[in-house]
Amino acid sequence: MWCRPLHLLTVSAVCSLRRAAFTMSSDPILLARLVASAHSVADKAGTIVRGVMSGGNLGIIEKTGANDLQTAADRLAQQSICTSLAKKFPKLTIIGEEDLPSEEISEELIETGQSEDILKAAFPSQYNNIKEEELVVWVDPLDGTKEYTEGLLDHVTVLIGIAYEGKAIAGVINQPYYNYQAGDNAVLGRTIWGVLGVGAFGFELKEVPEGQHIVTTTRSHSSKLVNDCIAVINPDKVVRVGGAGNKIIQLIEGQASAYVFASPGCKKWDTCAPEAILHAVGGKITDIHGNAFQYHKDVKHMNSAGVLAALRNYDYYASRVPESVKEALVP
Repeated sequence: MWCRPLHLLTVSAVCSLRRAAFTMSSDPILLARLVASAHSVADKAGTIVRGVMSGGNLGIIEKTGANDLQTAADRLAQQSICTSLAKKFPKLTIIGEEDLPSEEISEELIETGQSEDILKAAFPSQYNNIKEEELVVWVDPLDGTKEYTEGLLDHVTVLIGIAYEGKAIAGVINQPYYNYQAGDNAVLGRTIWGVLGVGAFGFELKEVPEGQHIVTTTRSHSSKLVNDCIAVINPDKVVRVGGAGNKIIQLIEGQASAYVFASPGCKKWDTCAPEAILHAVGGKITDIHGNAFQYHKDVKHMNSAGVLAALRNYDYYASRVPESVKEALVP
């Protein structure tokens, strides 16, 4: 849907920068300001997600079926994200997952902060002349809703992806419940961000040990086609979890070597932010045919030919997708 205006930083994952090609000034460029705002907005959304859960009333409704749910956390987080960004960047196109009515939004949901670390970051000069109206922001306010309702909280993410000329160039992923199993005194939540040509931050980049093939795939949207594709790839291990954002985090933190989902189901708001972060550290994500995803404002929302992603050795996995699977999935 179109979102209406009412409507630990830890270790850098990529540190190699060519200073001559980058812009640093006292007046950050538009993209830097937008990513800095998205970082703070995603933090706020994570707080909202935790607040709804701790309040005990999830407000669950079924959208198209038992595996396609919406909660009060989805609704409030999207209102917060879309309104906060639209107020600061009124010419953006913002597309969110939830189809929500236009209504006045409580000031408590508005986030005006910006990440100072991002504002100080060096951005490539290729981004200097981007105009606000040329950017499309794809929002999934709560990726992994079904898992959220089942208490599988480490599956849950908030996704804000930024596209320019149809390409995912920046992304922010908040994990509201990161560290939630570390004890009562643990600090909950973290926000990961990345920009093509800048790097990705907020996590420690790791790879699966060489020679191991671990596939991450859907937990709640499996099918014969999905399982047949994975069987032909013949991985050492299959990990079934919820959320596209969660699966990409598994790739960049060395918990899985490939994300394979041979089915329609994922939407552009599921893949835009994760794609930008994965690409920022040298990974690759496409549909099952190897086609790049497009993120223009008028593109169809469904990624109808599935998802194939890897941090390294993408071609190895792509070469093992059977023709029968490709024939069954029309781009």
